[in-house]
Amino acid sequence: MYRWLLCFRYLRTRYIALASIISVTLGVATLIVVNSVMAGFSAEMHERLHGLASDILIECHLAEGMPDPEAHINQIMETVGDQVAGHSASVHVPAMLGIDFNGQLITRHVNFVGLDARTYDQVSEFGRYLLHPENQQQVSFDLREGGYAPSRDQFPPSGWDYRRARVAYEKALDEERVKRQAVSGTTAIAGNDPNAPSSNQPTFQITAPSELFAESEESEFAKEFDASNEQFPGIVLGISTCSTRFRDSNNEVQDHYYCRPGDDVRMMFPNASDNAKVVNQKFTVVDLYESGMSEYDSTFAFCRLDQLQEFRGMIDPATGVKSVTTIQLKLIEGADLNAVRDALRRRFPADIYAYNIQTWRDMQGPLLAAVRLETTILNILLFLIIAVAGFGILATFFMIVVEKTRDIGTLKALGASGRGVMSIFLSYGLLLGFVGSGAGLVGGLLFVQNINRIAGVIEKITGQEVFDPTVYYFNEIPTIINPFTLTWVMLGAMGIAVVASVLPAIRAARMHPVNSLRFE
Repeated sequence: MYRWLLCFRYLRTRYIALASIISVTLGVATLIVVNSVMAGFSAEMHERLHGLASDILIECHLAEGMPDPEAHINQIMETVGDQVAGHSASVHVPAMLGIDFNGQLITRHVNFVGLDARTYDQVSEFGRYLLHPENQQQVSFDLREGGYAPSRDQFPPSGWDYRRARVAYEKALDEERVKRQAVSGTTAIAGNDPNAPSSNQPTFQITAPSELFAESEESEFAKEFDASNEQFPGIVLGISTCSTRFRDSNNEVQDHYYCRPGDDVRMMFPNASDNAKVVNQKFTVVDLYESGMSEYDSTFAFCRLDQLQEFRGMIDPATGVKSVTTIQLKLIEGADLNAVRDALRRRFPADIYAYNIQTWRDMQGPLLAAVRLETTILNILLFLIIAVAGFGILATFFMIVVEKTRDIGTLKALGASGRGVMSIFLSYGLLLGFVGSGAGLVGGLLFVQNINRIAGVIEKITGQEVFDPTVYYFNEIPTIINPFTLTWVMLGAMGIAVVASVLPAIRAARMHPVNSLRFE
């Protein structure tokens, strides 16, 4: 009992120990905050990456694709059917997106994906990242009437209402342009020909045969396709492929859209034949895709699987058998991804099939490894802060041993053993670590709980945003508090404090009582 009484007495009276406690507190609090934020970012990234990609991907490198996907899926189910919860086939092809913006052509290189909306949501969370609420529930490649991005105040009008208004406006401009050309042509004839009819008499304009043919084609096409009531095949664009985020003159974040749902765009992509040719196809934007991952939002576009197969010639005209480039699998909860991947690799060996079979972790391996490495390095560096506090405890305890030499001698003369004296300093170190880590735990949790408010205060003081919204597509800093992390951080801090007190404790335990009492 006397050991703990002395520990509390030293803790109250030795104010120099306060510096060690503060060091441990700051180290523990910093570790908790950093690990919570990193865990939040990592979980957010894992959720988005896994939501965008299925568990297992089987990709075919052949130009014509993987023939008869249904037969392949049957073989897959025979091999690992008890582990599969869902499957979907799709076509991936590199393409060039062309957007007509104010008479200028904006091009983007994209990964064009043809998917089956019915099955694709079973293997990924594609619909979750679309802007229209109805498409989030059930993906459709038909243009909606309106209601896109209801939570956004700045999102421009989209859908059929916008499309009809745009077509009417363009039609009015064309009519006005034709009138001006007719008036200018009439004026030119009247000015050059003295025998020209007066302005109130009808005039006729001579048109070249080629122009007549072009006009007849255009009018014929206009009869066949009415843009105010019809649409081209639907396409979903990644939001960053058709927009840009910037700051205006008032330093407010703004989004500018080069096209929106209701506009038409062009896609150019190769067909699937041996003699590759470019397919130039017009599409109508029916929705935008925003996952928050720039790698996907700036490089992906989606359309219906059957339409892309038809455009690329991936349907055998003789048999009607279709081809795909990718089969995606969703596994049941708790399934071993690597075991399923290895089983499929044995079923489709690389020396026979030109297939690449990967898990979603294999595809994102470098990124996930970089995040893990960054977290490990940060933990090591932050633990050095607690190690510095440990050296402070070591120096403090050596000073206490020197100052309390006579007290130690008195304790030993009264019957205290060497282990008892040693336990006093070890208990003192444990108490310092406990108090410091406890205060750090409370401070770290409070900081994490109010981290977004604190970030707001920092932004007001510095005049700069902690996370630039033109780069990061989230409104709040994601955090996750892991009880296991809290436990090992506190145990680590207390362990460092106890280890730092070992050498002074050993020195105090080895003191001879007679020599200690003679100390002045």
